[in-house]
Amino acid sequence: MKITVAGSSGLIGSALLARLRADRHDVVRLVRSPTDDADSVRWDPGTGSIESDAFKDADCVVHLGGAFIATRWTVQNKRRIMESRVNGTRLLSQNLADAKNPPRTFIMASAIGFYGDRADETLDEASDRGDGFLADVVEAWEAAAQPACDAGIRVVKMRFGIVLSRAGGALRKMLPPFLVGAGGPIGSGNQYMSWITLDDAVSSILFAIEQDALEGPVNIVTPSPVTNREFSKVLGKALRRPSLLPLPAAVVRLLMGEMGDELLLASTRVMPGKLTAAGFDFRYPHLEEGLKHVLGREQPT
Repeated sequence: MKITVAGSSGLIGSALLARLRADRHDVVRLVRSPTDDADSVRWDPGTGSIESDAFKDADCVVHLGGAFIATRWTVQNKRRIMESRVNGTRLLSQNLADAKNPPRTFIMASAIGFYGDRADETLDEASDRGDGFLADVVEAWEAAAQPACDAGIRVVKMRFGIVLSRAGGALRKMLPPFLVGAGGPIGSGNQYMSWITLDDAVSSILFAIEQDALEGPVNIVTPSPVTNREFSKVLGKALRRPSLLPLPAAVVRLLMGEMGDELLLASTRVMPGKLTAAGFDFRYPHLEEGLKHVLGREQPT
């Protein structure tokens, strides 16, 4: 297949690119900086420009771009986070809709932040949106794909949970205190974390490319969400370190403000309803085995 990828330099994008090439797919990268690479095409969501042959003969477009979220949410940063997701998605979606021979499938990144802080409520793709800045972002982000939907293109909105990888994301930030024995629950520790390993996240994208029945919002999480307290316990066990030092909610709010509330203290217990119904096979459905894999601590077989 010929697949166009935007956001190929990020954590998920770079891993996806490697898998696509290993599987001998023809890959075209959308990039912002000038390059002489034959497999790269220029685009700029900020100015709304994209080269005319970005989707030539493509079977699928995968969009994984977006500004970094885990930073203090000043007014300026909030605007940057929102615009980086909405503008890029709208530009791709509109150009796909206007193309003479558009790809059959458009897969876009989204987030389980759509559901907001929901305590221990079990959520799936049919659940209503929650409250907060992240819910606002996701709603606008997904709505920006409407032109492609209206044009009859199959659009898959992949609502990623916490993607576990030692190379980046939330786990990389958590490791330093845990490695020195200073890790532990955040706040009450009762908030749910919905997670997936990087390997399974990439596999879910490949699965969605092939499964014509998958469409609309799809939760990219394992069927085994855990509380933050349980996550801390399992991570400490995997690292052979204690995990008893809590980080009080008041300190989180003082250091991180609104971002800390929504990313670290909010509880989102999400299930992969559509992936499970479509028959996706999670390689690492349980946290202990998932963390051991990510941290390179699996027992040899």
